[in-house]
Amino acid sequence: MANALLEDLKWRGLVYQQTDEEGIEELLNKESVKIYCGADPTADSLHIGHLLPYLTLRRFQNHGHTPIVLVGGGTGMIGDPSGRTEERKLQTDEQVEENVRGIMNQMHKIFEFEGEDAAILVNNKDWLKEIDLISFLRDYAKHVGVNYMLGKDSVKARLEMGISYTEFTYMILQAIDFGYLNKNYDCKMQIGGSDQWGNITAGLDLMRRMYGETEAFGFTIPLVTKADGKKFGKSESGTVWLDRSKTSAYELYQFWINSQDADVVKYLKYFTFLDREEIERLEKTVEEAPHLREAQKVLAEEMVGFIHGPDAVEEAKRITNALFKGDIKSLTKDEIEAGFKDVPTAVVSKETTQLVEFIIEAGVSPSKRQAREDINNGAIYLNGERIQDVNHEITTEDKIEDEFTIVRRGKKKYTMVKYS
Repeated sequence: MANALLEDLKWRGLVYQQTDEEGIEELLNKESVKIYCGADPTADSLHIGHLLPYLTLRRFQNHGHTPIVLVGGGTGMIGDPSGRTEERKLQTDEQVEENVRGIMNQMHKIFEFEGEDAAILVNNKDWLKEIDLISFLRDYAKHVGVNYMLGKDSVKARLEMGISYTEFTYMILQAIDFGYLNKNYDCKMQIGGSDQWGNITAGLDLMRRMYGETEAFGFTIPLVTKADGKKFGKSESGTVWLDRSKTSAYELYQFWINSQDADVVKYLKYFTFLDREEIERLEKTVEEAPHLREAQKVLAEEMVGFIHGPDAVEEAKRITNALFKGDIKSLTKDEIEAGFKDVPTAVVSKETTQLVEFIIEAGVSPSKRQAREDINNGAIYLNGERIQDVNHEITTEDKIEDEFTIVRRGKKKYTMVKYS
């Protein structure tokens, strides 16, 4: 019997590798199965490049299965060599603990931890710290052949550049996790990005060598790619984080709304929980009325709403609309700072009040002659309002909470001017 969840995952393009396709389908036809996905706490926040495996795991929860969400407080002390060209810098215990707390908090935004099929949150440091060196070598490493490990892509890719024994053993630690969860939580499957295939299959192999035939499976999803070849998860200002203090709701909204037409339908399938009918409707709008960007707007609203809630969506839309209309004064100080986080900043003396001198000191216009010309031509805006009086004096009314002024020259050149 075809499994509805698997059919949906295939339609969305989320099935990449399965260790046993028939076995997994049979497994998922059971009422409730425990499935895990893990992440190492390399920072105190996840970024959107981490999202897809967890959103996929959430789809399993929506179909009645129980997610085990693993945060690698133990493996994070070592570092996964998968997909890296150089050795990781080891973090201190304190850094890892702080990162674990941050990521665990974010997992509560993605999964349901109460009620039926409640997700289970674990930290692999709880069991890895109990294994001493002799036990590690005798009870676990003894079952893993060096030739077997050398055949894994995560290791092969690093051999020429060099890999330490520390990172070389990472695969064994993750394999221990799978075995521990299988034995202690009855976990039947691990999912991850395609770069985790070697680690996942190493876990299955270790379990079978240690415990004999074991019911356990591996499942990977494709890594996200962009049509233009650029790396997914990066904006012009850098990494797009889930933590609002690192990436504001407005910035997150802008990331998704700026998706290319060639990518947006794939992202709707990958990242949102919209049904097939709605996504196919949006696909038609991309083909028939791409200028309306309806698919991008829905994608942005769905993602900001899922991660930060409905109030964050309204805030992001309000900032977007205000900036589009030039209605900067309708925004709060915090909203303006979020919207203009990446524009150039200049510092001008509070004593500079004459507009011509003000925009020269801020670097908006290069000379007095050009400054006067820009003002007369209507190219200068203070906080969204056009100023065409060359004798205009800067007052508190031109300053937002007496801290800064947003100056625009022409259509797009913005400067945030602060006061010394």
